[in-house]
Formats: sequence, structure tokens, C-alpha cells
Amino acid sequence: MELQDFQVCDRDLSDTSLSQYLQADAIAVDTETMGLIPQRDRLCLIQLCNSQGQVTAIRVAKGQTEAPNLKKLLEAVNIVKVFHFARFDVATLRYHLGIHVNPVFCTKIASKLVRTYTPRHGLKDVVQELEQVELDKSSQSSDWGNADRLTEAQLSYAANDVRYLLKVRQKLIAMLEREERLQIAQECFQFLPTIVSLDLLQFKDIFEH
Repeated sequence: MELQDFQVCDRDLSDTSLSQYLQADAIAVDTETMGLIPQRDRLCLIQLCNSQGQVTAIRVAKGQTEAPNLKKLLEAVNIVKVFHFARFDVATLRYHLGIHVNPVFCTKIASKLVRTYTPRHGLKDVVQELEQVELDKSSQSSDWGNADRLTEAQLSYAANDVRYLLKVRQKLIAMLEREERLQIAQECFQFLPTIVSLDLLQFKDIFEH
């Protein structure tokens, strides 16, 4: 993928980009962080993609606490935000930028509900099966903190993490409908904000005996 295929912004979406993304009925979203604990590890990059293939990567500054245009987009109730493992990304966006993402579709939850013939539900495995594309995940565990000097490999990885999500969502919806599990999937997605609240309060296993 060539770097000119997508836009890199600092701190927030431009007004022009916001206007373009607001026309979508669904957008793919992903985040890159310094680790997996929102209270400890800062948010470094946010990636977006619409059905036209318009990809934007937003570099988040250290200590940044808001992104008004991004907040408007991700809280728009008429646009579905599609993630892979939404539980983490939604928590990260809420903790660091005060964004309450809704509504949400999680391709990982959908995969676990309908691809019961396999234990492999990572993004690479799902995209490979449903889109016949092999993602390069070599930059997954790299240093995202130096946002001004991200490598071409990092930016390519970040863009590809959202580039296929909308098509994957449509194929998973078809499978969920076929297996009569779409309703339970939607109920799971609606419950995600509550799970995120519990995660950020550091509650664990409250549904256990």
C-alpha cells in the first residue's frame, strides 16, 4: 500500500474529512496504543475507513484529552462504528478522549458467534478467510509513541487494520442471519458500553458465581 492512499492528521479530523465521514452509514475504526491498559498506556493513533476506501490516521499528542470532530463522528447515532475487539478500542477512546462510541459492531464478537468451526478469531484470520487477504501483522507490537516518525510499515499496518472491516462486517452479518444469531449479536453490541464501564472501573468476573 502506498502512503499517499490515505491521509494522516494531527490531533483531530479536519472539518472537510468530518463532513465526508458523516455521510457514511458505517465506518471502520481502530486504535494503536502503547499497551493494553488504558489507565497506564496512552493512545497514539486512531484509524478510520469508510465504504469508499477513504482512510485517515489521526495522530494523538501525548497528554491530549479531546478531539471534538472525532467525538462528533464517533458519537453520531446514525453511523455504525465497526471495530475488531471493540471492547478495548471503545474503552481507550472513552478513557483518553472522553468519546462514548455508539452504536458499535464488533467483528470479533460476530466471528465468535458464527465461526464456531474454528478457534481462530484474530483479525488476520478473519480477513484471510472472508476476504482472501493475508495481513502483515509484523508491526503490531511496535512503538507507536513516536507519532511524528511512524514508519511506512507502521502506517501501512494501521491502514490495513481498518481497510477490510466493512466488507468483513457484511459477510459476518450474512452468516449471522443464516445461522439465526444476528439478534443475539446485536444484543452483545448494545451491552458493550456497560462492559467498558466495568472494565474502566476495574471490575472483574462479576458475573461469576
